[in-house]
Amino acid sequence: MRNAFAKEVTELAKDNTKIVLLAGDIGNRLFDRFKEQSPQRFYNCGIAEAAMTGIAAGMATAGYTPITYTITPFNTLRCLEQIKLDICYPNLPVTIVGTGAGLSYAGLGATHHSLDDIGVMRTLPNLQILVPGDAIEVSACLRAAVESGRPTYIRLGKKGEPIIHDKDFTYKIGRVIPIKSGARHLIISVGNMLGESMVAVEKAKDKYGLDTEIVSMGSVYPLDKKFLKNAFNKFERILIVEEHGFVGGAGSAVLEYAYEEKLDTKKLTSIACAKSFLSGVGSQENARRKLGLDSDSILAKLTI
Repeated sequence: MRNAFAKEVTELAKDNTKIVLLAGDIGNRLFDRFKEQSPQRFYNCGIAEAAMTGIAAGMATAGYTPITYTITPFNTLRCLEQIKLDICYPNLPVTIVGTGAGLSYAGLGATHHSLDDIGVMRTLPNLQILVPGDAIEVSACLRAAVESGRPTYIRLGKKGEPIIHDKDFTYKIGRVIPIKSGARHLIISVGNMLGESMVAVEKAKDKYGLDTEIVSMGSVYPLDKKFLKNAFNKFERILIVEEHGFVGGAGSAVLEYAYEEKLDTKKLTSIACAKSFLSGVGSQENARRKLGLDSDSILAKLTI
């Protein structure tokens, strides 16, 4: 995902001379092409994320289109006040990109885990929250964020996420992305859980003959309310899968909407992480198995 972001932001900056990229002492080689192409529009702000956010806000007031980039917990919780007051309050066109979201940096411990960022960022007025499911979605959602001219948070994985889309598709903020049609059961995959969710759907078909629909929730805020309302009426069961905590994430957003609309919330199962710190270190795959986010765990919940 991060490679797709670097490629797309470089392409966008060719035609849009207002785009400025600010990094928090990360991705220096990743952005070599950007720096060669637009050397005056790349700023390494160091490990000073609050300052980076304020600088981006200042640039936005001067007519630029800033994009900030660093590891997710450092580009969200560490500079939350600046995002709230410097970007969201004046409703400025700044795109905040968090890389390595969820458990992508599982091997570096709790300081680098981000299982609370969606929940925290959802509390901020004016902020769009986009969660691409693969590298192709990354490119599409970055273009959409820049074109929207609104405060936007984009939550990326890291690297090695499987490519799910094999053809062009329409990406629109506030709409889910259909992946596979099905009957009775629905999986709503959030961000970088799309690969695991697809494997679970394939296993459900092979082992149990379940024809399960799956969509990628490319946008947590705004939600695709029209799709959700139809889904609660159509499907017997709805699973929402996210590499995030139970509290405040996409599952909470869907549950809140269902409650407001008096939909049958008993249909909804949230597959997410318990509200606890993950002790120990290991690979992302090991962490997912430990927390019940691997394809077999998703399959078990689907076939209960």
